[in-house]
Formats: sequence, C-alpha cells, structure tokens
Amino acid sequence: MDGTIDTMRETEAPSRLEGILKRVVFRNPDTGWTVARLGVLGKIEPITVTGHLPDFRPGDRLRIHGRWEVDRRYGKQFRVEACVTVPPTTAAGIRKYLSSGRFPGVGEVLAARILDAFGTDTLEVLKSRPERLREVEGIGRNRAEKIREIFSRERSNHDVMIFLRGHEVSVRIAARIHKRYGSRTIAVIRENPYRLAREITGIGFLTADRIGRSLGIPDHDPRRIRAGVGHFLAQGSLEGHLFLPRHLLLRKTAIGLDCDPGLVEEAIEDLAGSGEVILEDLAEGQGVFQPELHQAELGVAEGIRDLARTPVQAARIDWEQVFGDLEVEFGTPFAKEQREAMRQALSSSALVITGGPGTGKTTLIRGLLQILEGQGKRISLCAPTGRAARRIREATGREARTIHRLLEFHPRSQSFLRDRAHPLETDVVVIDESSMVDMVLAYHLLEAIPIGCQVIFVGDSDQLPPVGPGNLLRDLLDSRCLQVVRLVEVFRQARESAIVRNAHRVRRGEMPLCGSEDENHDFIFLERKDPERIVETLRELVADRIPARFGLDPVRDIQVLSPMHRGPIGVQRLNQEFQKVLNPHGQKVTQGSHPLRVGDKVMQLRTNYEREVFNGDIGRVETLNTGEKWIGVRFGDRLVSYGTEDLDELDLAYACTVHKSQGSEYPVVVAVLHTQHAIMLQRNLLYTAITRARQALFLVGTRQALHLAVRNRRTQKRFTNLGQRLVDFLS
Repeated sequence: MDGTIDTMRETEAPSRLEGILKRVVFRNPDTGWTVARLGVLGKIEPITVTGHLPDFRPGDRLRIHGRWEVDRRYGKQFRVEACVTVPPTTAAGIRKYLSSGRFPGVGEVLAARILDAFGTDTLEVLKSRPERLREVEGIGRNRAEKIREIFSRERSNHDVMIFLRGHEVSVRIAARIHKRYGSRTIAVIRENPYRLAREITGIGFLTADRIGRSLGIPDHDPRRIRAGVGHFLAQGSLEGHLFLPRHLLLRKTAIGLDCDPGLVEEAIEDLAGSGEVILEDLAEGQGVFQPELHQAELGVAEGIRDLARTPVQAARIDWEQVFGDLEVEFGTPFAKEQREAMRQALSSSALVITGGPGTGKTTLIRGLLQILEGQGKRISLCAPTGRAARRIREATGREARTIHRLLEFHPRSQSFLRDRAHPLETDVVVIDESSMVDMVLAYHLLEAIPIGCQVIFVGDSDQLPPVGPGNLLRDLLDSRCLQVVRLVEVFRQARESAIVRNAHRVRRGEMPLCGSEDENHDFIFLERKDPERIVETLRELVADRIPARFGLDPVRDIQVLSPMHRGPIGVQRLNQEFQKVLNPHGQKVTQGSHPLRVGDKVMQLRTNYEREVFNGDIGRVETLNTGEKWIGVRFGDRLVSYGTEDLDELDLAYACTVHKSQGSEYPVVVAVLHTQHAIMLQRNLLYTAITRARQALFLVGTRQALHLAVRNRRTQKRFTNLGQRLVDFLS
C-alpha cells in the first residue's frame, strides 16, 4: 500500500522520465517504499520521485514510468509505477558506475584502470568474460569473483524487473517476487508461474494465471488445472468451509477455468497423491480438504474427545449457601439455568453455556469465577478478539486476554509458544464469544490445554458464525456430545429494554416492535426507501439528532452498521460521507484514493501481532508526523504508530459491516436495511446487529427489507465434519 503525507488527489496523465539518481531520502527495506531525488535533463533542480523501487544507488541512470501529483507540503512529485536501470554507455558513466560503492574495493583509481583496459566494452566484459578482470593491475582472483557476482546479481535484478513489468506485475509485487527467488526468478516463473499464487503474499491465482497465459501456457495445462483446484478450494475456506464436496469443487473448477471436468478429476488425484489436498470419505460424499484445515478439524475433535473422557473430581459445596452469598453480593437472584450451569461447570471437564442477550451469561461467569477462585483454581479468561476480551474484562473485573495472547503467539515464527509440549499453566479456561472462534484457532487452543484442565465455552449460537473457516459453537451444540446449559430466561431488568425484547423476537422469527423518534424509545425504525434519502437521514442522525438526544460523542459512541461493503449505502460510501460531516478539516494522510485524517475513526483490517492490534480493533487517528512519515492511532490506552507504507492495515470505521462488529458493543447503533442488501438479509445478521446496541438502536431502511431479514432463517451451509467426528469418537 502506498502512502504519502498531505497528498492532494491532483494527478496528471502517465508519463516517462529518465535521469540520474542523486539521493535516496528515505527507503523502507521491507517494502521497498522509497523517496528519492532524480536529476532529469532539462531541469535545473532534481525532482522528487516516490514509490516502490529496487535498491538503486546514487549515480544510477533510471528510466521510470508514472504520474505527476501535487503534495501540499512538498509540491510536485513523480509517483513511480515502473522503473528500470539504464546501463551507462559513456566512459564517464561507466567510471561512475564502477566507483559508486557497489563493488567493494573499487574506487576512482581502480575504476580508471578497468576503463583503460576495456574502454566502453567494460560492461560487456563483465557480462561475458569476467575472468579478464584479472588482467587489470590490483585485481586478483577473489576481487574479480566478487565483482562478477555483484554485476551478475544487478543484471539479474534488471532482467527480472523488465520481465515482470512485461507481464504487468507491479513494481511492489515484482520486488517481492525477486526477494523470494533471487536470480532464479525468471527460470522459476517460466517453469511454473502458478507457484506464485501459493508462495508469494499478494499474488492470487488470477494474477498467476495472467502471467501463465502471457507465457503461452495452454488452458488445459495440468499446472494451471492443479492451481485452479487449489484456488477454488481456498475460496471455499474464505466462505467459512473446512472442505468442499468433491463434486462441488470439480464443478466450480471446471466452470471457472472453462475446462474439461476429466482434467479436474486428474488434478484432484495428483494433488492428493502429493499431499497438497486430503481426500476423506464423509457421510455426504468425498470431501476435499486443505491439509491444515483437515488437521485442525481432526485435532479439535480429538481435543474435545479427550476432555469429555477426563473425569473431574468436584469439591463438596454447600450450594444453597454459595448461591445465597452470591445473590446478596450481586444484588440479583440466579435463574434455575444459571444455578444448573454453576453445578455442571464444577463437575464437567467441558461445558457449553449459550444464551441470548439479557439471559445472564455475564452474571453467570462472574459467579463461576468467584466460586473457582475460592477453591484456589488458576483461571484463564479469554476471547477471540481484543474487543471481546476488553468487554468481558470490564464486565467481570478480571484479567481477560485474546486467545492469541493466552497462547503466546510469536510474530516472527508465526507460531504459538503454548502447545502440547508446553501447555498452559491453568486449571480452568473460559472462552467467551465462542461463536466467533474459527476451527484453526480452536485447534491451537485445545492443543495447549493441560491434562485435567476444565474448559467452558460461552457464546450466543444465534449470532453470525466466525469470519474464519468452521462453525465451532454450532457444531458442539448440534453434536450433543458435551454438557450444554441453555439460558433462556430474560431477567426483569433486561426485559425493560426494547433492544433485548426485540432481539429475542427476531430470534424467534417475529417482527420487532419499533417505536418512533417522538417516543422515549430505545428501538426506533425510520422508513426510507430511496438510498440517497437513507444517506441523508444517516448523516442527520449521527451528526445531530442522536448526539443532541443522548449527549453522546458522534465519533466515539455511535456505530453505523451496513450489511455490505459496496453500493450507494454500503460501508465504503457511508464512511466517505461521515468523514466529510464529522471530520472535514483534520490534517490529511493519503491512503490510496481514500485519505485518512487526524481525528478519524479507523479500524484495523488484519491482525498485526508486532503492533499488538487485532482484526476489527477500532481506534482514532491522533497524531501525524509529516517529517518521518508516520501516523499515531489511539487504541484504548495505547498509541500505535504506522508508517505510510502500512496504511493498508487501516480503514475508516464510522461505518462497518455487521460481520466486523461481532464481539463489540456500542452505546448507539444505527443499522441500514434495504432490499439492495437482499443477498445478505438473514435473521442471524439482523439479530447480531441488534445485539451490538447497548443504549439505543436505530434501523433505517425499508419494511420489506426488515421482513426479509426476519423471515430468512436460512444461512449459508458451512461444510464441516466436526459434529460427526465427535459423534463417532464418543459413541
């Protein structure tokens, strides 16, 4: 992701420049993001060029393609889209090249001797007959070999960049490819360009396929078909599946690649033979797994089996005395289901507690923790996301960590320090928001559970499934292999909330009972049919009406939710609108075509363990350092810095999707419902949106869309086999 400080979106048509690199002002060695000064013929002063560049040296002649743009602080700059070196042809140019510092031990004097010996043929000698360097006084065998190696590497860099640019690969991705394969890059790509999709971050099958086609690889080539199978299997995991039925994968691949199904059959068998996919006969036919997902599902099933078979020695407890003391301390009576959950939690090695809003899950957890602590138990309280961990920490007053932190994730090795060989040092693990836990994370957690440890899964099974593959909580419930406590009684105080009452109505398939703005109501529906009128209403609500009514900060306390990213009332459009209304004048930092401003509400788009920020964390841009080109984002009590090349990790968050809101609560939620979102309108999505609101919920859209969401209890089937594995293991 490119990023510059205070950049206007004023650009000119593409153009080409050639000149001498005068100075490298800044370079990020990991991404290649560079700011440099280039001397161009006909211009008195060097120009500033920015972009992802190879590691060029001052004195190199460069030929660059790109566009001019205007920076408010630094003026006109040239944004590089493609760049290659131009070998020097004059004696003076060759002398500068040799003495530039790239060849150890070659200074002005030795460069002059080499030039005296070979003249303007010097570069051809270095390329074709480097052994002749030993004819020059002062160059022995070792120095000649070193010069040859460096020149050969630089020629390789040049050839690779030209080759990749010829196949429309961006400079940034080209640099990443060359870093991975080095001098073998061209040979590797010619042999099998589809390796790129597996081995290079940022390159998918479609890019690799475009390169393959430009290299003349035919549509029916086995390399292409195997890569296509892997691509569509990976797409399935992005949709939440742990495997795809073989017949479905075959059909998707044959249609997607426009090839004979028989070739796909052969590719699947080849991949299975090499261990790149796992084939397993299941109740619904043969399933095709990615090996890591097969291992995860099997490992979770084995972990649950081991837990279920481990007896627990429960301490003798005077339950009536315990319940009485807790009810006095908490100021509320315990429901029958809550009491039963506490009894079972102390006698079960594995327990599932599920229930909707207002049914007392948090009170139950507080009571359990107090009893267990009284017995001297070591307790680990965790949740799948940073937001969910903060919520349960605030609700219980006890330390809670993300599962990744609990397992001591190591960013450099991309692995967990806690595993079967180094298990957690704990007696009880409580996992809140278990509906959000995907199968891979569940596998790593269960791998680290020590013998004799009790595990309690807590969650709301009616919410959306996890973003990652699998459906852990639903599979555990459906398998009926573990003790389950369902909390169904809504407490009196919660029943006073229309948000809670309507969440349960929607869960049962009943239309919510909505109030109007004129009433003192916490669940309000505003019917708007025209998308532009919806946007106008949202602006009015967030910027004026809700803050005036509730005394809330429109950025911090109000969250807009939409089912989809794109479209006239999608998240992207809404964020642009709210930025204009809520933060129009903040100092600007460009993120591609969408600028961020100091004061903006932003969301972390993917987990970054080095920064210790997690996918979905919401913060606020607080500082901007234009000189060193970084911004500071406030996440709770932490200020996290981002270089401009890292801005692709952030996006505006005045509005976000319902999926991204999982695990969070906000004082006020404003949710959009329109038939334009028909494909996403499902009961569990609406239910999840409603249960994000704590103080008030505003629905803006059409009654038809609201009816569609309430009636549609069908959810996309996720292909998992965990439930059946548990039944087989424990029967």
